Amino acid sequence: MIFNPAARGNKARHFRRHLDAIGGDSALKATAAAGDARRLAAEAVAEGFDVVAAAGGDGTVNEVLNGIGDANGFDRTRLAILPLGTVNVFARELRLPSRIEQAWAVVRRGKEMAIDLPHAEFMKDGVRKRFYFAQMGGAGLDARAIELVDFSVKKKIGPLAYVMAGLKALRERKPQIQVTVDGQTHSGELVLVGNGKYYGGTFRIFPQADWCDGLLEICVFPRTDWMTLLRVGPGLLLTGKVPSGQAHGLRATRFELSSGTPAAFELDGEWIGHLPATFAIERERLRLIVP
Repeated sequence: MIFNPAARGNKARHFRRHLDAIGGDSALKATAAAGDARRLAAEAVAEGFDVVAAAGGDGTVNEVLNGIGDANGFDRTRLAILPLGTVNVFARELRLPSRIEQAWAVVRRGKEMAIDLPHAEFMKDGVRKRFYFAQMGGAGLDARAIELVDFSVKKKIGPLAYVMAGLKALRERKPQIQVTVDGQTHSGELVLVGNGKYYGGTFRIFPQADWCDGLLEICVFPRTDWMTLLRVGPGLLLTGKVPSGQAHGLRATRFELSSGTPAAFELDGEWIGHLPATFAIERERLRLIVP
């Protein structure tokens, strides 16, 4: 069980009250800094643990997922989750209980499901990097907003910090992002990528998504200005879906995102770097503990 002992909020405090019980059935590994969860997950695989649990939000889950990948552990190690974060999109998609006692009971039962495992590859400092993700990705406005988030503010106001950063990003000049799929190119100012149906919490941006079909969902928004926000926002808030005609949907097993100007991208709500990046998916590679 990998967790952040300094995490704040009611869920984190409730989790800490259950540490003795959880520690009786698992090895507790505490993080101290960003990147620790990834390192600890890789060490856990090397030490022979067959279940590595992430207690936290989507960012913690993503670090643990990549740590398992660093140790080439997907064939022998299962990923489990105790949702403690701000939004917990992946946990919501899994329909995991929000109460710690119930979520821990799911982990202990050990029911397994294999789902598709997507990744993105890109160059950083002259080295080709691979990052795995479980639920979602994006390039353009959303990634730029994540890049702009003040995490001291996030600790105080939670998801509203992303709204504030998004409004700031809206005022900036937007890069044009190209999506190249099977030799054809589509362009937009915002590109969202989904392995599951949900994005950003309760929004079903990818209603056709299937974890086991070997395909990634792609949603391309031609523009991301105030007029687009006014057209899309009300319908999205009321129904949780993007109104018809406001975005172009694609599906692919492999595609590239690129831009002629610097454009950020994110995976599972975490800022990763800048385009270009190549996205691909491995069918039913990730072993999960599910309800």
